Order: sequence, then C-alpha cells, then structure tokens
Amino acid sequence: MLFHSTRGKDKDRDFSSILMQGLADDGGLFMPNYWPQVDLNEIKSKQSFVEVAKCIVPLFTSSSFSHQETLNILESTWHDFEHKDLVGIKNLNHVSVLELFHGPTAAFKDFGLQLAAAFFNKVLESEDKTAIVLGATSGDTGSAAIDACKNYNRIKSFIMLPNGNMSEVQQRQMSTIKSPNVYALRINGTFDDCQDLVKLAFKERDFLNKNQYLLAVNSINWTRIIGQICYYFYAYNQLHEKGKLSFSIPTGNFGNVFACYSAHKMGLPINKISVAVNNNDILHRFFQKNDYSKQSVHETISPSMDISVASNFERLIYDLFLDRNASVCAEMFDNFPTSPIDLNMSTWKKKEDLFSSSKVNDTDTTGMIEEVHRSNGYLLDPHTAVAAVEAFKLSDKKNHYVLLSTAHPAKFPKVYEELNIEIKSSPVALKDLFKKDEHLHTFDADYKKITNFIKLNN
Repeated sequence: MLFHSTRGKDKDRDFSSILMQGLADDGGLFMPNYWPQVDLNEIKSKQSFVEVAKCIVPLFTSSSFSHQETLNILESTWHDFEHKDLVGIKNLNHVSVLELFHGPTAAFKDFGLQLAAAFFNKVLESEDKTAIVLGATSGDTGSAAIDACKNYNRIKSFIMLPNGNMSEVQQRQMSTIKSPNVYALRINGTFDDCQDLVKLAFKERDFLNKNQYLLAVNSINWTRIIGQICYYFYAYNQLHEKGKLSFSIPTGNFGNVFACYSAHKMGLPINKISVAVNNNDILHRFFQKNDYSKQSVHETISPSMDISVASNFERLIYDLFLDRNASVCAEMFDNFPTSPIDLNMSTWKKKEDLFSSSKVNDTDTTGMIEEVHRSNGYLLDPHTAVAAVEAFKLSDKKNHYVLLSTAHPAKFPKVYEELNIEIKSSPVALKDLFKKDEHLHTFDADYKKITNFIKLNN
C-alpha cells in the first residue's frame, strides 16, 4: 500500500514516509492509493478490539513493516485503558452508545494517537533520530498526544492550546504533566490561530535540529485515521446482528467522520453517517446548503468542536465529490478560505445516499443530557449529546444508530453543576488534577517567539 496527496504532487509514498511527514509537501492530505477491502466474516469472528485491529492496520502499513512486525506493535500499542476491551457499548432503547473514553485521557483520541506514537517510536529507533511533536488542540488532541508520546525519550511534545475555550479539566490534563519532554503552550488566540501556526511551522521547519523530524499529531496524520477506522469495525463485530448500522458522530475537524467513511469504503455496511455539529456549523452548512465558507468561531459547551474549518474535509471532497481529481482539489483548497468551496449541484448531491447532518445549540445539548439522564440513568458528555439528538430522533428497529461517545462527562464538570446533575464516577486519569501545579508557557500568536522557545528547549 502506497499513498499520495489530495493535491497531486506528492505521490507513491510508503507508510513510514507519510507517518513521519504528516502533511504533504503540496499542502494536501495523504490518502491510500486504493481502498483495501476487509473480510467481514473474519471481523465477526474476532474476540477483542485488538484482534479486530489486527485485520485493519496491516492493510495500510505493508510498504514499511512486515505483517508480523505490525502485529507485534499492536500487541502493546493501546495501554492504560480502564475497560477490559478498550471500548464499551451501552444499549439505550434503539441506540447503541460506543464508549470511546476509557483510555488514559478519557477521550476517543487515545486510539489514534497511541497508534501513531507507537509507530513514530519504531521509525525513530530504526533511524536513530529524534523528533518534535507540534500540535494544536481545541480540547482533547493535546492531552492524548502528550500522554501517547511522553514515555518515548526520542520525542519532545509542544502542544498549543487557545487561551480559554476549553474546560479547565482539559487544560489541566496538558498543563500539569511533569516531564522534561512535554511543553504546554497557551496561545492568546483561537484554535484556528493555533492551527495556522502549526501549518506555518510545517512549511518553514526552520527551528529543527539537523536530521530531526517534525511530527503531526492532529488528524491530518493518516495514522490517526487508521486507529479510528478500527473501532467502526469493532462496532460491527459487536452489533452486526442488529442489521445495517448508522453512525451519529460529533465532529469538529471531521477526522472521526472521515474514519467512518473510510470504513464504509473498505466494505463496512453503513446505512447513514450523521455529521453532528454545534453552532460552529461549517459542515452542516455544506451538507444542507452546499455552503463551505469560513466564519468566526463561537464558544460553546462542547469546546472540542469549536472549529471554523474542518481539516479532514478535504479528503472527502477529493475522494467522494471529485472522484480523486487532484488538480481540481488543489485549485479549490489552495484558494480556500479566501474563496468558499461551492460545488455544482450534481456533484454536491453525491452526499445524499450516505450523509445527513444536524446542528445543535447549547440549549438543546443540555436538554438532551437531561432527557437521557432522566429516562435512562445515563450521562452523556456535551459533545456526545450533540450527536445524540439525531441518533435518538432517527433510530428505530429497522435503522439502528450507533452514537459515538467521544469523551467522559467528568471532563466538563461545570456543565453538570449548572444542571444539578451529579457525576458519580470519574476516570483515574482525571483524579487529583486540581491538586497539581500547572506548567504553562503563554505566548501571543507569534510564530517567531514560539519557534524561538522551541529551539531553546530542543
């Protein structure tokens, strides 16, 4: 399996290359040269998440790792999960909740980032090199990246988080880590400002030591997507007797949705993919009105979704809407966001067979939390609650919805204090966070000052 860029100039790259590079040289995102097909009968026969993953991951790594090397890595990739099989499943009426928050940072991003970190370290060891992880986070990516990489001495992590616009628990998961290879950088700006700084850093690379890698941990890195594809097939492994499944997915950067689409392209039978957003509605506007234009970020009670541009959406435009026409994709995204993306109607309507979308405001989000808690005794986090609105509305005996629960409610305590709802259990990873000292380095959104700090601590 080789990979290429959505914009056409970066071609026939092996897995290790795209793992370590992240973003393509032409500014595009890497895609597999073809969609490998998965044997669903084999998936149904597996007894654990890791066994399912062993059917998926080697399909993408074969250009750099032997089948056995990949299997060996997968034996120890996912660690410190509180659930015996990593993923929990709860059935609420006609909706199944896929609990992806049992990892060490209590969010779904542990799956993709632990996989990426394991492969990062293998490549660094084989080449005797070091690396810098530079990432931007709107909530959960940063803590998952730090946790995944902190025990690998060859990797130093510099994670940028916007000043405000995330829960204090999320911030403290990054700022209270006492490790010589971890730096939490608080930026006076929005997530988009942080993301722009990351993109500029990957373009310039002027702060790296000789022969040092700069690693992408945001979901632009294809290895993140591979880790997320695995739990869609695991859902099928557990729930296939319910028939063809639909998935309702809370999203900001579109990585989780694109992983679901990828699983579909690999043979997973899916009825509908519901794209659920909060008031930051660029994706809903696209699916409802063919309007993909950047607007200002609105702060909500589901902060990990407070994003004005969905980075992974380029992959869907390229694969589904443009039939992998890289030149047209390059023209669109080279000019975006100055020029909004507006497809012709026949092209835009390709979304109708597979995708639906919903936009949910904070009032309806808290209303869904209260309703599910009252009727089922089950507590949704505010991101999951955004996706729950459509899942509970559309799921029935003939159309079974799987709701992706992407974070533990305990990461957002203020939401439940205001609703007068008690959070009865808290993950081990979140205990005593408020007793620890914070180690934050604050900067304006100034590329030179931030990269000088990185050089000083590299």
